Amino acid sequence: MTRVLIANRGEIAVRIVRACRGLGIESVAVYSDADAHAAHVRLADHAVRIGPEDARQSYLDIDAILAAAAASGADAVHPGYGFLSENADFVDRVVADGLTFIGPSASAMRTLGDKARAKQAAASANVPIVPEWDLDDVPADAFPVLVKAAAGGGGRGMRRVDRPADLAEAIVSARREALAGFGDDTLIVEQLVTGARHVEIQLLADAHGNARYVGDRDCSLQRRHQKVVEEAPAPGLPHALRMAMGEAAVRLAQAASYVNAGTAEFLVAPDGRFFFLELNARLQVEHPVTEEAFGIDLAQWQLRIARGERLTFEQDQLTQRAHAIEARLYAEDPVTFLPTGGELVELHLPSGSGVRVDHGLTVGARVSLAYDPLLAKVIATGPTRDDARRRLIEALQELSVLGAITNAALLLHALELPDFVAGTHDIATLESNLLDASAVEPSAALVAAARARISAPGIAEDVATSDPFRAIGAWRQAGLATDVDAGEPLDADATGQIRVTQRGDDLWFSADGVTYQVPRSPIATSIAAAGIDSH
Repeated sequence: MTRVLIANRGEIAVRIVRACRGLGIESVAVYSDADAHAAHVRLADHAVRIGPEDARQSYLDIDAILAAAAASGADAVHPGYGFLSENADFVDRVVADGLTFIGPSASAMRTLGDKARAKQAAASANVPIVPEWDLDDVPADAFPVLVKAAAGGGGRGMRRVDRPADLAEAIVSARREALAGFGDDTLIVEQLVTGARHVEIQLLADAHGNARYVGDRDCSLQRRHQKVVEEAPAPGLPHALRMAMGEAAVRLAQAASYVNAGTAEFLVAPDGRFFFLELNARLQVEHPVTEEAFGIDLAQWQLRIARGERLTFEQDQLTQRAHAIEARLYAEDPVTFLPTGGELVELHLPSGSGVRVDHGLTVGARVSLAYDPLLAKVIATGPTRDDARRRLIEALQELSVLGAITNAALLLHALELPDFVAGTHDIATLESNLLDASAVEPSAALVAAARARISAPGIAEDVATSDPFRAIGAWRQAGLATDVDAGEPLDADATGQIRVTQRGDDLWFSADGVTYQVPRSPIATSIAAAGIDSH
């Protein structure tokens, strides 16, 4: 394996470039027209255009990706996550072209990528599963239940149903969403385990029959069935339960002849019972917390396994060295969760001991609504869970992303929830404690301070040095950060630093990690409030 094509974009493409570089392997980036100047394109050794912004004509176009592999001389393909990462037909095509697919076989993917078949495989491997029923045979005493898409994930095609009378409508809407998202409208109905935690097991398996579980992760802080905050290890689990889940995950992987990295997801009930949910046949978004907690490079192990290497460690040699917590920074409204998009005009990323930022951001880049809104993952590591939590809060408060509204306010809110602080949270904790609009409105003092700063003489107009890739020229695991204020920071009462810039008639500023967008002048605000057309 000498040259790997990365069939993805954004932060995961950057992550794989770094993994390749660490093993002396050349990398090939692919890009749509929207990503022509993206970080992964600039950092890779080679880059090939694959189509327009529409993912169906670029990142989901198998013919275009394989043509790029041929044109660039790649001998292997890494799918990243999302897009084609769990598409067994894509694996078949890659292998048919004489290339190495960095991931499991198409056969294992077909077995485990479909939730219904994966549950059958789990039951055969003596792995506990959640009770489920046919769509037309759900008993009245089974509710609440969860209607789920058999293919895909990420919370799409999933509906909670509390009453039998609501089941038919939930099936119709879930089927529609599943078909649009995955091209498959097959659904399953399973028991909803109330008060449960979402705990997953990281797996590594080589082609020589060796399989190991690399600890566990808690991913219970979710909104709309999508993860927001993850940590490793899962807090408060008895050692025997961790072992039982890890061994169950290994049994399932070996029964399915699974090779490479994967993640077995479980629900853990309040009474300690655990139930298999699914096995993600790829590298997870949240893999960095396992890397930091256990001191292992999972992305490099994917490459090493794919080129035929054996796992070099026994199960009892994998020991936790720290606690790590990750927050997913999305370009989305922290109240409605709608994607926001925009153009990044200023960027300041946290750095320092125990802080890692995985991202593919560059100043001037357009945040496209055509793709997943994930901007970055901020990971903090510490000797204890509370050390990691406090460090992550500080890192998020240091963060400044101007040009797109982010969910930073929600992340900071989530990390301070009493149940999360105590480690007693479950999958309903965040949904029961969401922000309302008033919680994310800037105070009058903040707005006044930002307007005063933008009006001050000598403020820097050119923020080109805000580009962290330009500033340091390469990846740094500790974080990609330089002092990139658009003018000097302004201290306003106890709010900490304010970073501010102007874009057209709007003022963009951040304080304690939260991004705001307001009209530049108070006059414009008054006009807008009065409903007067100022043009």
